[in-house]
Amino acid sequence: MFDKVLIANRGEIALRVIRACREMGIASVAVHSTADADAMHVRMADETICIGPASSAQSYLSIPAIISACEVTGAQAIHPGYGFLSENARFVQIVEDHGLTFIGPTAEHIRIMGDKITAKDTMKALGVPCVPGSDGGIPDLETAKALGDEMGYPVIVKATAGGGGRGMKVAQSAGDMERAFQTARSEAKAAFGNDEVYIEKYLTTPRHIEIQVFGDGKGKAVHLGERDCSLQRRHQKVLEEAPGPAISEEERARIGKICADAVAEIGYAGAGTIEFLYEDGEFYFIEMNTRLQVEHPVTEAIFGVDLVREQIRVASGQPLSFAQEDLVIRGHAIEARINAEKLPNFSPSPGRITQYHAPGGLGVRMDSALYDGYRIPPYYDSLIAKLIVHGRDRPEAIARMKRALGELIVDGVDTTVPLFHALLDEPDVEAGRYNIHWLEKWLAEALETA
Repeated sequence: MFDKVLIANRGEIALRVIRACREMGIASVAVHSTADADAMHVRMADETICIGPASSAQSYLSIPAIISACEVTGAQAIHPGYGFLSENARFVQIVEDHGLTFIGPTAEHIRIMGDKITAKDTMKALGVPCVPGSDGGIPDLETAKALGDEMGYPVIVKATAGGGGRGMKVAQSAGDMERAFQTARSEAKAAFGNDEVYIEKYLTTPRHIEIQVFGDGKGKAVHLGERDCSLQRRHQKVLEEAPGPAISEEERARIGKICADAVAEIGYAGAGTIEFLYEDGEFYFIEMNTRLQVEHPVTEAIFGVDLVREQIRVASGQPLSFAQEDLVIRGHAIEARINAEKLPNFSPSPGRITQYHAPGGLGVRMDSALYDGYRIPPYYDSLIAKLIVHGRDRPEAIARMKRALGELIVDGVDTTVPLFHALLDEPDVEAGRYNIHWLEKWLAEALETA
């Protein structure tokens, strides 16, 4: 086991890893930018080191700075959290070249899954069901139009190197194809430096279902059920729950085994998430995230496992601490992603926290790096907290989330807490009747009547 782990991240996820390390008796090293000198993860770690100015490019995304921090502190392994360098294959290769351990999958697996077309081809070959679409990148508009006519509209044009909803445009008809194709390419070029796009059939009322998998890197793997992440705004998840309210035990077992077998086949190591669109009883692969997910706590809650601890164990060469038959779902969990944003436009709201009180009680978990007097910097993602609740069943989890939101106090900045108060009173949400388009339609209607 490692003696010392460096966390190449910030905020609540850095705290999450520090806590797991402390329970395992491992010393932690927090890196930080000048803007994060007073951050909670810096206060909580055993050692800290400043790696650059506020700009992410010069700090949390600076590979030389992070490698140097390892050499200075004697850290043997790096946990990337999520975001930043967590899915950067070049970074992983450099980490390994310096005799350090990356707590996550290999550079090759990250590279394969980082390209949407390669990932889809790989998964198709492993028996994972995929959305009907092009076999590869689309070279020009004429090819795109021909494929759209052949598949039938609507279709969606996607960047092969995409993520976060960028480089994705829907063509509802043949007349929309030129606009969708050109816009997707230009967005992809600007965001990822790669304008290659591909085309898939556009599903009209799907749910976003993701399967948590975990491999030991030696040919064994398990799945930890599914999370429903369908409540989204601009392709960004807002609220997640596990298990999915629309998934039966039989469907869970079937798709879970397919996913576990697939990652076992390629010798995948660590945590990963295979994401699907689910419509009319069918699963369609869309991408694989080769890292820990923001919403991993809901899976931890219903299975009673520590996914970060397991990541560290597997990276150190130890076997999985559980088998598939050990993984039994108990109850229901919900996570609300709380952002420092001003409603109704969701504009960033950085600033000083004048009062902060975290909710507590049975079945309540608050993952946050906030404290009284903390100043939220304007340079990074607006996610400031994750409120997770666990109940014996879904109605109890919803009631617990409502209660916990009522206890939460975050003064000094605007937050998205009022959004969750309103959402949880909606009959469709209470009944689990929603898809990936539901939230944006609801928000649009709310703005019209405001």
